[in-house]
Amino acid sequence: MTFSKLGLSEKVLQAVEASGYLTPTPIQAEAIPHVLAGRDVLGIAQTGTGKTAAFTLPMLSRLEKGRARARMPRTLILEPTRELAAQVEESFARYGINHKLNVALLIGGVSFGDQETKIMRGADVLIATPGRLLDFSERGKLLLTGIEILVIDEADRMLDMGFIPDIERICKLVPFTRQTLFFSATMPPEITRLTEAFLHNPVRIEVARAASTAITISQGLVASATGPAKRETLRRLIRGAADFKNAIIFCNRKRDVAILHKSLQKHGFNAGVLHGDMDQRARMASLDAFKSGGVDLIVCSDVAARGLDIPDVSHVFNFDVPTHAEDYVHRIGRTGRAGKTGIAVSIVTSADQKYILQIERLIARKIDWLAGESLANLPEEETGHRVPRGERPQRSRRTAPGGGGARARASTSRPSDIAASATTPKPIASHRRDGDRPSGEAVSKQAGAPRQQHQKEDGSPVIGMGDHVPMFLLRPTTVKPGKAAADKGDPGKNTRMG
Repeated sequence: MTFSKLGLSEKVLQAVEASGYLTPTPIQAEAIPHVLAGRDVLGIAQTGTGKTAAFTLPMLSRLEKGRARARMPRTLILEPTRELAAQVEESFARYGINHKLNVALLIGGVSFGDQETKIMRGADVLIATPGRLLDFSERGKLLLTGIEILVIDEADRMLDMGFIPDIERICKLVPFTRQTLFFSATMPPEITRLTEAFLHNPVRIEVARAASTAITISQGLVASATGPAKRETLRRLIRGAADFKNAIIFCNRKRDVAILHKSLQKHGFNAGVLHGDMDQRARMASLDAFKSGGVDLIVCSDVAARGLDIPDVSHVFNFDVPTHAEDYVHRIGRTGRAGKTGIAVSIVTSADQKYILQIERLIARKIDWLAGESLANLPEEETGHRVPRGERPQRSRRTAPGGGGARARASTSRPSDIAASATTPKPIASHRRDGDRPSGEAVSKQAGAPRQQHQKEDGSPVIGMGDHVPMFLLRPTTVKPGKAAADKGDPGKNTRMG
């Protein structure tokens, strides 16, 4: 099948041909005719199979008729992250080269005024993240009453990021008669209930089993200890990788992303970094450097795991095994895209075994260990297994005299030692270097008695600061004659209030 048989307009077909695409992917071949017919669509397909073009191309064909009005966009595309939104904007620029359409991008980290200017000019296509979109709507800068097509991309990621309440609010602001398109690689029960509430008699298109991985990706597991040994394992894998071109490295936490990035740079690797705490300009610069070949490695959090279309990624390394099995599907989907082959390797510690089992249940296949890389081959002290209680070494602890530590030592001492210690008085430890603390004070300290009043060596109480008078109080003072005379002439001056 070719694109010309899907019902797309001539302008769109010319742009697709100029982009070098000849045949549609399965999700595109099945979804495009239904979108052109105005049906609601629920599309489920593996990541990297062309879901973005499945709604971009028919939208361009339908938008050839009519124009947008100020503050009233005609179509709305919701994305969970700024990077995905910017990527969809690039798709509209590429496929809409023959159209004179206004495309507005509403994302955080960008000037509010520049985005407002585009909205006031009228936007045929509005691409937004939920937070910034609601911000514009609440300020009265945006009206959603003219929306004809609503697209919710990466719907399961919306659920993970807590955007579902925002999605519900947005769906109530758009017209009831709009066309709604849902696209995602996984479809958990919560998203299924959401589609039942906001889609009207949708066409369900499932070109592959939900949460399945592409057959073009070779998957493997490597065992490692934690800490610095894990970073050494990653460096060994990168140096020994076959047909290595570039790689995306995923960590679970942003703190680990920063640590691993510095470690790779220290060992001479050309690495970039991408995580959610970076400002938008730095995030886009880092992503562009990886796409253009400026860096060979990019260390990421899961902000880069969903939907990012980075061509020719040869390897994906899971430095941390994801705690959510669905994230594994999205992470390794950054390689092996558009029919190309890729390699995904996960570094596994003893604490990650339960997550590997969850991933294998989700994708319905077993992930093989690379040769000689199983956890059984690690030294016993590196596997993290618990030592049986009876084999644990006795910990030494410092306790006060007469405490639990003394009883523990007494239980392991010989009877003769116990008798000797009972008859021999224990000296009281002195906490002062000069050893001149009175014995009564030391006893009260050890017994936990209340703190006594400080006394001089002759027994008299200390008045004020005692012998430790600050030097500024010992400096001589001079009184001016005029002031002294004035004070002498006014005997009640020092006794008045105020």
